[in-house]
Amino acid sequence: MTDNSFYYSKNPDVESNPLTWNFSLLGNNLVFTSDNGVFSKHTVDYGSRVLIDYVDYDRIPAGKILDMGTGYGPIGIAIAKAFPKRQVDMVDVNEVALALAKKNAAANQVDNVKIFESNIYDAVSDSYAEIITNPPVRAGKQVVEQMISGARDHLVLDGTLTVVLQKKQGAPSAKKLMTQVFGNCQILKRDKGYYILQSIQKS
Repeated sequence: MTDNSFYYSKNPDVESNPLTWNFSLLGNNLVFTSDNGVFSKHTVDYGSRVLIDYVDYDRIPAGKILDMGTGYGPIGIAIAKAFPKRQVDMVDVNEVALALAKKNAAANQVDNVKIFESNIYDAVSDSYAEIITNPPVRAGKQVVEQMISGARDHLVLDGTLTVVLQKKQGAPSAKKLMTQVFGNCQILKRDKGYYILQSIQKS
């Protein structure tokens, strides 16, 4: 069993073995501490990198950004560091991941974030200009679909949902679902089997 098999759980039953490393995202050199029991312990995974790079942040309307399934926080922290005037909420179900995300936000001197536990949207009450997610595909299709369909209730008008998925892990079916939910979905980028999908809240 690999770490990735159970990162989508409240309290992963793993022995702690933290690892700290640096990574450049959106023009900033960031430091991250990761650990067993979280997704992609040793580096920022390729899907997240592509996702972070291909969002048109200038196009997002005014408002907060939600990093759904933040893990140890690379996506939310990278965005918050690059856009200090934006509030970024970061949620996850994994308490180990949330503790790391808080540590990493502090280490990178990012204070325009709010990091809290939520099983998908259960504890999310606000509306957002952008919901961004690298969904936990190992948690199952139902979880991924709930992250997509639930976004509609938490986006402002003209807000966007941006998702990264590999083609082999369900990108075509996710595109179909996003089109059903929002009435639109475009492929922003294809990169090494990863699809960056985006829908816009039109009503």
